[in-house]
Amino acid sequence: MTIPASPSPATSSEDGATPRPVTAGPAEGVPDDVELERLRAEVATLRAQLEQKETRRRRQPGGGLVRRTLAAILVALAAFALVTSVVGVWAARTTLNTDRWVATVAPLPQDPKINAAVAQYATTELFQVLDVETRLREVLPPQAAFVAGPIAGQLREQVHRTVQNVLGSDRFQTVWVELNQQLHQRIIAVLEGTSTVITTQQDRIQIDLLPLINQVLRELSAQLPTLFGKTITLPDLSSGAIPENLRLRVQEQLGVTLPANFAQFTVYDSGQLWAAQQAVATAKRDLALFVGATIVLLIAAFLVSPRRRRTTVQLGIWLIIAAVTITAIVRVVRRQVIAQIPEGTYRDGVDAAVTTVFSSLRERGTQIIWIGAILALVAYLVGPGRFPVWLRRQIRRGAVAAGRGIRTGTNVAVTRGPGFIATYLDPLRIAGVVVAVVLALILSSWISLLVIVLLLAAYEIAVTLIARRHTDSTDSPATGGTATPHPAAG
Repeated sequence: MTIPASPSPATSSEDGATPRPVTAGPAEGVPDDVELERLRAEVATLRAQLEQKETRRRRQPGGGLVRRTLAAILVALAAFALVTSVVGVWAARTTLNTDRWVATVAPLPQDPKINAAVAQYATTELFQVLDVETRLREVLPPQAAFVAGPIAGQLREQVHRTVQNVLGSDRFQTVWVELNQQLHQRIIAVLEGTSTVITTQQDRIQIDLLPLINQVLRELSAQLPTLFGKTITLPDLSSGAIPENLRLRVQEQLGVTLPANFAQFTVYDSGQLWAAQQAVATAKRDLALFVGATIVLLIAAFLVSPRRRRTTVQLGIWLIIAAVTITAIVRVVRRQVIAQIPEGTYRDGVDAAVTTVFSSLRERGTQIIWIGAILALVAYLVGPGRFPVWLRRQIRRGAVAAGRGIRTGTNVAVTRGPGFIATYLDPLRIAGVVVAVVLALILSSWISLLVIVLLLAAYEIAVTLIARRHTDSTDSPATGGTATPHPAAG
């Protein structure tokens, strides 16, 4: 059997005869029947490969659907697990790290709503234990006893202002920081209900404000020495050192027995606190395991997915949904907690305190939403859809046009810029000084003024040197200046 070969260039004989086409015959030494069997085997192999590809193509829709569905479920679970892990990590770092805890609660006394709530509570506690109006009635003549109430009201306002001033002072800030450092050191005892700084029970959590009362009494003793009927001596806590027997010393100086719950400000009162404490303890133990499971879910979702770009888009969208959902749940819990507190100054103060403590968590939620949106958008824009393709084409064209514009502008600036600067040197110098003056008026710090002076000096030197170099180059004959004609010319 002869197999025709593809046409090839004709060959000419040595004697110049007409060229003859080259024809291919059977392979040298291979019988025709062997070659035929080889070709038949090759055709059979190709047909089998085609059938396998066709079978895979027919099976792909069903199998791809299952994998896509499974990947979508896994990525949704991973997104919710990731957001929940962020909340858990935030809670653990905030409550278990002393520096972060103190930094979180340190600004609380400076908040006006918190200051007003604590001042009102501390003033009420002081007036109850001192019984100011009764003392006034005892020292006033019977004919003037009717003024005891108004005088007590004036004294109450004075005490309230004193408490607010003490709360907002830098000296009390040191006491507040020290108090919270002690609180953090005993955080485990708080969860178990055995802390001496914050006491917890099955249905409430309380903060001991006796150090604040101590500082207020010192201020009142200096301002109103006759209020207590004697000179009182209490320790100064502005250094941050809080004595263990502070309660006993306050009792001795006031000459009264303080109630068991004196100066203990209840910030939460609900039967769900005990369950919340147990949930916090459990979450702390299981946090590492939960974060690991989140990573496993993410990896599994992308391993199963037949279209990883689409899975990335889904991950970004689910991150947004999960962040919004968790935020809504936290807000509902927060409203339920604050609803346990009577309306008015106390509720406003607790609301402001919760807002301050959870501010960093809200920032994390906002960051997750932005990350999800950017992730979904980028994954979509790199895809094969009509809009992404069109957008990429427009961006490419815009980049090319911008590059051309930049090159053109650079060439114009290089060729014409020095001449423009040389022509308008004085106005450019004055404009630089004017801009520097305006910036100095807006930015009044010493560092900004120094930067402005340095930039102005660099600008003035630069425009002067550019103008001088351009003038020298135009005056030089070697660079295009006017040359003297040769005597033999013409």
